[in-house]
Amino acid sequence: MQIIESINEMQAHSVSLRHQGKLISFVPTMGFLHEGHLSLFEVAKEESDVTVASIFVNPAQFGPNEDFDQYPRSVEKDLELCRQRGVDIVFLPKKEELYPTGYSTYVCEESLSQPLCGVSRPSFFKGVCTVVAKLFNIVRPDVAVFGQKDAQQAAVIRKMVQDLHFPVEIRVAPIVREADGLAMSSRNSYLNEFQRRDAVRIYQALCKGKELYDNGNRNVDRILAEIIHHISECRRLRVIYVSAVDKDTMKPITRTMVEGQTLIACAVWCDEVRLIDNLIL
Repeated sequence: MQIIESINEMQAHSVSLRHQGKLISFVPTMGFLHEGHLSLFEVAKEESDVTVASIFVNPAQFGPNEDFDQYPRSVEKDLELCRQRGVDIVFLPKKEELYPTGYSTYVCEESLSQPLCGVSRPSFFKGVCTVVAKLFNIVRPDVAVFGQKDAQQAAVIRKMVQDLHFPVEIRVAPIVREADGLAMSSRNSYLNEFQRRDAVRIYQALCKGKELYDNGNRNVDRILAEIIHHISECRRLRVIYVSAVDKDTMKPITRTMVEGQTLIACAVWCDEVRLIDNLIL
């Protein structure tokens, strides 16, 4: 496995691989890897000749009062997991090179990024689009793989790729869950034993909504109310949003839910820890 830190070296290596006719797949991460990330590597390996992963905690997607400094980091462990899972190249850029002094150029998607997480985290998707656009220009991938847990992020990136004509195919891999259903996330490491136990209720609530849908109930308000009620019964959990949207456009669904197209997405505070999850009906 090759570790590259320099932007110029990564670009040159990618250009060389492409000249050799190699297909490149790419998984951008913020590190502190878990089975969810590792499942993305498996998808990426099936799509290409060379698999590249990046590890970079992106300061541009954190708000002023968010957890950039506390965000979990474990670079050596991450590198070993990458080796074990057959990643060919790990790109480890430095913040000072990606965002040098005087940096002032950002990429904004202004439609899909507005609802859901965009309401409470107004600068988040600007930071995501900016760093992903930069990484695409550096790594030059043919395919990039994202996770379904971050469904809105994946949709926003796909729209950015379409609008800005990036020659990159976007793949979205299923959510990987713990045995009790909690969606895997680096931020799960913030949870203590009691918070961890209560956080499972988020997925259980989504399943309650799906159960209503599977039993023939197509009333959006009824399904969302059931999910909110189930979450709110736990004193540690506070709903930020629970919404039904089109999984591609992120537009709200208020009446007819199309099977396979309706995304039920939620964000919830578990005490001071912000967690997200979703299901497609």
